[in-house]
Amino acid sequence: MPSAPEIISALLDLTAWAVFDVDPEGRILAGNDESGSMQLVEIAPDGTRTQLTALPSRCSGRYVPGARRVVVQHDNGGDEQMQLSLLDIERTDVPATLADLAPLVHDPAYKHDLADVSAESVVFLTNRRDGVDFDVVVHDLATGSETTLYDGGGYLIDAVASHDRRSVAITTLSSQPRSTQVLIAGGAAGGSAGAGAGAGARVGSAGSGTGAARPVAVTAADEHAHHTHVAWAAGDDALVMSSDHEREFAAIVRVHVGDSAQDSAQDTVRDGAPDGADGTVWEILVEADDHDLAVILSPDGSAMVVGHHQDGITTLAVHEHDGTYRCDVTLPDDGVPSVIWAPDSSRFAVHLTASGDPGSIHLVDAASGSTTTLVDGRAQIPEGLPISLPTVHRVPTPDGEQIPCFVYRPATGTTGTTVAGASVVLVHGGPEGEATRLFSPVIQALAGTGFTVLVPNVRGSAGYGKRWVSLDDVDKRLDSVADLAALRAWLPELGLDADRSALWGGSYGGYMVLAGTTMQPDLWAAGVDIVGMSSLVTFLENTSEYRRAAREREYGSLEHDRDFLVTASPITYLDQLRAPLFVIHGANDPRVPLSEAEQIAAALADRGIRHELRVYHDEGHGLAKRANRKDAYPAAIEFLTEILGR
Repeated sequence: MPSAPEIISALLDLTAWAVFDVDPEGRILAGNDESGSMQLVEIAPDGTRTQLTALPSRCSGRYVPGARRVVVQHDNGGDEQMQLSLLDIERTDVPATLADLAPLVHDPAYKHDLADVSAESVVFLTNRRDGVDFDVVVHDLATGSETTLYDGGGYLIDAVASHDRRSVAITTLSSQPRSTQVLIAGGAAGGSAGAGAGAGARVGSAGSGTGAARPVAVTAADEHAHHTHVAWAAGDDALVMSSDHEREFAAIVRVHVGDSAQDSAQDTVRDGAPDGADGTVWEILVEADDHDLAVILSPDGSAMVVGHHQDGITTLAVHEHDGTYRCDVTLPDDGVPSVIWAPDSSRFAVHLTASGDPGSIHLVDAASGSTTTLVDGRAQIPEGLPISLPTVHRVPTPDGEQIPCFVYRPATGTTGTTVAGASVVLVHGGPEGEATRLFSPVIQALAGTGFTVLVPNVRGSAGYGKRWVSLDDVDKRLDSVADLAALRAWLPELGLDADRSALWGGSYGGYMVLAGTTMQPDLWAAGVDIVGMSSLVTFLENTSEYRRAAREREYGSLEHDRDFLVTASPITYLDQLRAPLFVIHGANDPRVPLSEAEQIAAALADRGIRHELRVYHDEGHGLAKRANRKDAYPAAIEFLTEILGR
C-alpha cells in the first residue's frame, strides 16, 4: 500500500482530458494537462496524439471548417480575459507558443469568448464596449472586418449561428436567480456580414447605437426559468433547447418563433405545453417527471443526444429530431459526459469522467450507439493506487428537507491511519452549481489519506429540480449554511467522530467553509477555503464589473439588501471563529478578489488563530496548473491530518 504522500502525488499527476471539436475527417481537437496545464491535443482517427500548443496558461479551441486551422482561446494567468488567435496546424512541427499564434481578436483589457466558428467567420462575445455589457460580434476571417449583431447589454452566456448564417440565438442571464433568456438577433452571422456588407436579413427593426438590430425575445425576460444548450432546428424556423419553462425539471423542447409559430400550432404540440413570449409556441420533444434532461442537437438538426441527469450522473440516448427514441449510448462507466458532434452528424465524441475514471474519450456511432474508446483514462491509474467509489444518501434536516449527499469511504488499506473516523465535508461552488460523480483527485486524495469525505448538494444546488435550486436565493442564503449543521449531526450515522470534521470548498464552497466555521464555531474543527468570499459586501463591491449584476441577482443587491449581505457574511462573525484555516487564492482572480482571502487571513493573524495563506501569482479563480495544485493540496491535506488526527 503506498504511503499517503505517495497516493496524493500519484493522484495529482493523473492527466485530465477535454474535447473541444471534431473535424470532417474524424480528427478530434482535444485538450489535456499532461504538460502541466490544459493544452490543445489533436487525436487522429488511428488514435495518434499530437500536442498542438504549449502556452503559459490553459487554452481551448475550435477547428476552422475546410482548413487545417484552429481558433485558440487563451487567457493570461487565469485572469479569464479570453483572447482569440489562429493556429495553422499544417505549419506546426512542435507545440505552438504564444509567438507562433496569429492574433485574431486581442485586447487584454477585455473578454472575448469564442461562441461560433464557420469557414468564413468567427462569432464571439465581448465586453470591450464598456467593460460591463456583452456584445455579439462577427469577425470575418478573410478581411478582419467586424459586425456587431447585438449590443443590447447584459451578461451573455452563448451565441450560436443559424444554418444559413443570417441570425444568432443568444442566451443571456436574466433578472431572476438561475434563469436565462433566449433572444434572436439578425444580420448574417457570417459571410456577407463578416465582410462588412452589413445588410443581410436582420431580425428586428429599429437599430441601436452601433447599428445592431433590435433582438427578438424568444423567452420572457422576467420568467424564473433556465434555458440551456440552445440550437437551431434544421429549417432555422425554431430553436431546440433544454428548459424548465413552467416545469419543475428541464425537458427537451422545440420553440417555434414568429410566423413559424403560427404554422406549427397544431396537434404536435402536446396538451398543456405553455406559450412563452409573444408569438412563440412550445413543443415538448422529450420529458421526464423526476429528473432534468439536457440536449445536444446534431449540426444538421436531424438527431439529438439527450442526457438524463439523476443524482450526479448522466446517461445518454440518441433521439430523432422530433424526439423519437433511436438508441441508447453505452459507456464503460456511469459518470459525467460531454458531447461534441462531428460535422456530418454521423457520430459524436464523448468526454467521460466518472468516480473511478480521470477522463476518457469515446467516439460514438449515432445510428447504433456503439462506442469506440480513443483515450482510456482508467489505464493511467497506477496499479495499487486506492480509488474510492461513492455511495448515495439523503441527509435529513430539522425543517424536513433531505440533502442529497455522496459519501466516499476511506480507500481500502487506509483504515488504520491516524485520521480514521475523521471526515471532510466538501462543498461545491456556484452557488447554483452541483456536486456530481466525476473524478476528483482531491476527494480521492482525502479518502486515500484515510478521511471519509461527504460531498453534499445543499439546498440551492442544481440537478434536483427548480424548487431545490431556489431554496437559497437572497434572503434564504443562511438556510443553505444551516444544511452544514445537519450534515455534521448525521456523521454518527456513518460511525464517524463528529468532533473531528472539517469543511473544504472552493468559490461559493469557500464561502460555505468560512460561513460554517464562523457561524457554527462549535461544529467544525478546521477548514480549507479556496477562493472563497469572506464578505458578501466587499465581494460584490470588488468583483469584476461585468460580473456584479449577475451575482447580485443571486446574493442580493448592494443597494437594496446591504443589511442582509452583512448578516450573511462570515467576516461579521469573526469573534466566534476558533477553527484553524488553510486559505488558497489566485492573485489574478476576476471573480472573487484576492482581498477576500487577505482580509480573512489578517483577521486570523490578529486573533492568533492557526492559519496558512497560499497565494499563486499565475492563477485566477482556482488552481489550473499542476505545479500549483501539487504545492497547495498536499499541504492542505497535511494541515487537516495534523488537526484531525488522533
